[in-house]
Amino acid sequence: MYKRVLLKLSGEALGGQNQSGINSEAILAIAKEIKDAYESGVEIAIVVGGGNIWRGKTGEQIGMERSSGDYMGMLATIMNALAVQNALELIGVDSRVMTSLQVPQVAEPYIRKRAIRHMEKGRVVIFGGGTGLPYFSTDTTSAVRAAEIKADVILMAKNGTDGIYDKDPNKHADAKKYDNLTFSQILDQKLEVMDNTAAALCMDNDIDLVVFDMNEKGNIKKAVNGKVKGTTVTKN
Repeated sequence: MYKRVLLKLSGEALGGQNQSGINSEAILAIAKEIKDAYESGVEIAIVVGGGNIWRGKTGEQIGMERSSGDYMGMLATIMNALAVQNALELIGVDSRVMTSLQVPQVAEPYIRKRAIRHMEKGRVVIFGGGTGLPYFSTDTTSAVRAAEIKADVILMAKNGTDGIYDKDPNKHADAKKYDNLTFSQILDQKLEVMDNTAAALCMDNDIDLVVFDMNEKGNIKKAVNGKVKGTTVTKN
């Protein structure tokens, strides 16, 4: 079992079947899965996306300046982080939201040692606001935070996909699933599991990545125990 993990949740997963907005039932179900994993004794940090509310690329499509669109996306991740925290607190899991953007009325500012201390005290830490800078995705945020808190692994919980394939399994019946990959293979084959910056950061800092389907009940707990059926990505 891993000692400390960083769980990457997509924003779309918080939107339920419509993959948009904030669906309280979907978030509560995810919170219960996190609680099951948490009770096994692992330290958990979470990075949540904002795609259910806003994506920076959406702004570009309507002529918005990229930086403005990205900052709106960071605010969306803070909203999602607060929603996840609320669901965890409802079921008795002590948690903290820490953000790279300064919003002291609703969340703590991100401080690396304080985040580690929260986890050591048994609190789930939820990182909102991305890296605090435009032009970076929440995949990159996951890689940066995982390196900073010295997480054993990034657990990338996918919404309806049980691993990494050579092509989209929803469009190609002959898509091949990989059980194991290296980050070099991801970069060379342009497999769209995470952006290149995040993959390079993971490779440089020797952080493993496990991609799995979060929609299968119990998979988050299986993932923190190293028993989930997904795809494992390593440096070598």
